Amino acid sequence: MAGTNVVWSDGYVRPDEFEKRSGQKGCILWLTGLSASGKSTIARELERTLFERGRNVFVLDGDNIRHGLNKDLGFSPEAREENIRRIGEVAKLFRQSGAIAITAFISPYRKDRDGVRAMLDPGRFLEVYVKADIETCKKRDPKGLYEKAMQGKIPEFTGVSAPYEAPDHPELILDTAVLSVKESVTRILEMLEQSGIVSDSERPND
Repeated sequence: MAGTNVVWSDGYVRPDEFEKRSGQKGCILWLTGLSASGKSTIARELERTLFERGRNVFVLDGDNIRHGLNKDLGFSPEAREENIRRIGEVAKLFRQSGAIAITAFISPYRKDRDGVRAMLDPGRFLEVYVKADIETCKKRDPKGLYEKAMQGKIPEFTGVSAPYEAPDHPELILDTAVLSVKESVTRILEMLEQSGIVSDSERPND
């Protein structure tokens, strides 16, 4: 809880000025889904594509965040909630700078994702459900985590010994058992254009 003498300080550059400079709207693009569903791969490919088109974009990856900012957190329901709360706050700061913040987190609990959505103005939180059934995830699992979880070596593993709550009304669903990475990225780009986050495929000249 913030102390009584902690006051929010607005910068000298307004969020709309950042957006005007970058030619895009700041937002959080929240990718959620089971481990090995394809979240990080899609996020990285999308980041590269947007970057090459001159966009201000950055990926906040679940594993990377736990190496630093959230290395003190475990995987209990309470720790998972705090993990998402913290990254939501960080992503919100990115959004205020006019950036497209792409997050790639399992984020298993619906109320935690909805909590991040509530931090932002309407239209600035775009939830993408990276959907893949458990068998597909097991087959493509690059870290062998599902096998370890089923052997009891990894406690509280989402999809095996811990729950995953799929989004009720995501802005986009990507069935990665059917869609390729390229097709998934294309669909996200289309959503960004349709929602007015980016107005065209290239950054406008300053």
